[in-house]
Amino acid sequence: MDAFLNWFFAFMTSFLEALWRGLTGLFGAVSFLFNFPLLFDQLNRFKNEFNFLGWTLCILTVLLTYGILVAIVFMIVLAIRKYIRFRRTIVGNEDLLEEIADLHRDVVRLTAEKERIISMKVDPSGVTYDQLRNMFEEQKPAELPQDEKKELENAAAEAPVGKMDEKRFFRLSAVDDKYTYYVAPQYDRTMSLSAICDDIRNFACSRSNLYYELKTIRLMIAGLASTKLILLQGISGTGKTSLPYMLGKYFQNDATIASVQPSWRDRTELFGYFNEFTKKFNETEVLKRIYEASYNDDINVIILDEMNIARVEYYFAEMLSILEMPNADEWKIELVPSSWPSDPAHLPDGKLQIPQNVWYIGTANNDDSTFAVSDKVYDRALVINLDSKGIPFEAPDTKPKYISYSYVEELYAKAAEEHPVSDKMLECIGKLDLYVIEKFRVAFGNRIMKQLKTFVPVYVACGGTEIEGIDYILATKVFRKFESLNLSLIRDELRGLMLFMDNLFGKGEMKECMDYLQRLQKMMY
Repeated sequence: MDAFLNWFFAFMTSFLEALWRGLTGLFGAVSFLFNFPLLFDQLNRFKNEFNFLGWTLCILTVLLTYGILVAIVFMIVLAIRKYIRFRRTIVGNEDLLEEIADLHRDVVRLTAEKERIISMKVDPSGVTYDQLRNMFEEQKPAELPQDEKKELENAAAEAPVGKMDEKRFFRLSAVDDKYTYYVAPQYDRTMSLSAICDDIRNFACSRSNLYYELKTIRLMIAGLASTKLILLQGISGTGKTSLPYMLGKYFQNDATIASVQPSWRDRTELFGYFNEFTKKFNETEVLKRIYEASYNDDINVIILDEMNIARVEYYFAEMLSILEMPNADEWKIELVPSSWPSDPAHLPDGKLQIPQNVWYIGTANNDDSTFAVSDKVYDRALVINLDSKGIPFEAPDTKPKYISYSYVEELYAKAAEEHPVSDKMLECIGKLDLYVIEKFRVAFGNRIMKQLKTFVPVYVACGGTEIEGIDYILATKVFRKFESLNLSLIRDELRGLMLFMDNLFGKGEMKECMDYLQRLQKMMY
């Protein structure tokens, strides 16, 4: 035992001494490499004998030596990192293989359980599951030739047998059933446009405690004569959504509200899409409302709430183009490429005819969470700014009315005949157009002039004045384009424009334009 202890003591002493020498040697080597005082002492002993070439070689030697040392350390660290990643990959693959093996065992177990259950169901008949499976395998038909199999697959793809008699438009087919025995209401055909505007304002006040300026109602009714799309914009809480909602209540045909989502990217968000798997069309409330409008003569209002929370020119692009077509018979959207016998009655060849009696009213908040509305939308829509809350007033109790769209169209046509834009005003607008082109390189365009000639007569018939209507169109359609210009370079031109308009239309007559141009001037400072 004493001999073993003596050997063990000698062995451990030698082992620990060798280990200590190794560690001290390693740390000694590292400390020597970075023992700069010693290195400087060595340099001091020989520096007096160095010439230019000697100093150059000295510096290069130090840089190369330590560069090689850094490169060796970097390669060692890189190799360690690669090894760690490699080990992690191996461990991850092993875990994945174990999960696959577990899933395979679960599938085998579930298959055996299914066969056992089926066997229990067929046992009372005296036939075992294995016998039943063998019988089916013996009766399995022979494989068709490849060319015949391809023909059958193509025929099945073109005509889905078993689906043609099913209704793929459930909601639209329900609309067909609803209007089978429809009787139109007794419409009121006695009111003028000005009376309708007054009635709407009083109805909103007496029934919903909503207070709007009479000018706002006039702008909306006149705007809907020149375009099917109205854009209500301004700060939150000014009644942008409530105004079109109340409009539907007044006409006794509730508005359909579509809450725009940030994820909207194309027209399927509005109209829905055909599901190839279920062979059904996912219909939206907007699609249903547009389809139902083809059955009646009511005024149908669709509200696009928070319209600019997604890009309008993405999901509403096709509608913007369709509503610009001069021939209403061409207002069609293809929902499906072909028709089925069970499709709704007013959907020929899978195409939806956009009816005239639908008004689209969008709301827009101007804040950091929304997108800027593009010029394409501004040019086609009429913008109404609601920047302040309404002032309360007293109004008589006003009942809703049944007013048909065709009667409103007759009133629009009558207004265009009785209150056309005067030649004097057209001459002033022409002079203003030339001035704006020369000074700002901005032109009115045919679309704006067409809207102006439709909007102003209806605005006058609603109780406004001709100069007010022209003033509003110029401010929202023409001078709005100045925002895209470099405001600091047109400061003097804006002053000249305001003086020119005072001389052309009369001092203080173009209030909307002057207020807007003054706001642009403030933005320069």
